[in-house]
Amino acid sequence: MSNPLDVLILGGGVIGLTTAWYLAGQGARVRILERGEVGRAASWAGAGILPPALEAVALSPMDRLRALSVRLFPELSAELLRETGVPNGYVVCGGIELPDPEHPGLDLPTEEWHSPGVPVEHWGRETIRATAPYLAPDIDRAVYLPSLAQVRNPWHMRALAEGCRRRGVEILEKFDARLVAHRSRVAVEGIDADRVLVAAGAWSAELLAPLGIRLPVRPVRGQMLLYRTPDAWVRPVLLQGKRYLVPRADGRILVGSTEEEAGFDATTTADGLAGLAAFARRVMPALADASLERSWAGLRPGSPAGVPFLGAIPSFDNLHVACGHFRAGIQLSAATGLVMAQHLLGQPPSIALDSFTAYTVIDS
Repeated sequence: MSNPLDVLILGGGVIGLTTAWYLAGQGARVRILERGEVGRAASWAGAGILPPALEAVALSPMDRLRALSVRLFPELSAELLRETGVPNGYVVCGGIELPDPEHPGLDLPTEEWHSPGVPVEHWGRETIRATAPYLAPDIDRAVYLPSLAQVRNPWHMRALAEGCRRRGVEILEKFDARLVAHRSRVAVEGIDADRVLVAAGAWSAELLAPLGIRLPVRPVRGQMLLYRTPDAWVRPVLLQGKRYLVPRADGRILVGSTEEEAGFDATTTADGLAGLAAFARRVMPALADASLERSWAGLRPGSPAGVPFLGAIPSFDNLHVACGHFRAGIQLSAATGLVMAQHLLGQPPSIALDSFTAYTVIDS
């Protein structure tokens, strides 16, 4: 590549950082521009649940992306720890999916947490009482997913940022980037690069709009609670519909999450937090006596059907996108980072990107 900078990435969340990690691992010169603090937006705010998936039976492009990410995460976590000394909390903890009272006829396990071919165990009341006595006594059926894993989002983001820096990636924070078109290429305020990647999560559409690019990515607010308990071990993650409780190894239990169309408002609300607290106590009654440590909200990058946009913008020679992962940013990040690094370096991607560009519309 002829320019001093091989790849310029707009967005320092999990997608931008993971892509930069893989790029720098192949010797690319990479710079990240982050509008706030690196790794502190939606990537920091999430739960870090990694549902199981198998590549051998993955049929759809999304299933293949998820399955590749599941395979890559243990290796990625180990490499980050070796290179940085920063643990990301990756652990295979298992998950228990519970019936959703809002959809009483829904079979378990659901597509939200399960992929074809993944082993499951169907539990009745007796097994639940013996294995998970902390659950509410009226829960009489569940599905156990033994290979479900988790990472701790803030730890993972710290490890990624440190790993990128150690690999030579330049990270500029609080940088208000603006894309400018010069004929068939784009640049940011005079910063030229062979490739420019927009990976700014919910803010990606806002960055692309001045170029006449309409990308249907929008912010969807998710509120979270964090409890502290005296139990210092990892129990299985508890899953019910789109909500969850994620026990951590230090006794904390993360509770999420809402889905709200609130624009770019990342504040918490009394109603949202009260609903999460009621859900947590209903599933695990002992949490009524636990101490509430903190609450927060993040803005997920919503997209049609939750499918991300990955690949080149055809109207420009050097412009690419990786955004719109909605609820699955951490979950899909390892595979997204790898395939986008391959794509940006002109290598055949491990997963074809054709299915992830269908919604991109360029103004004439």
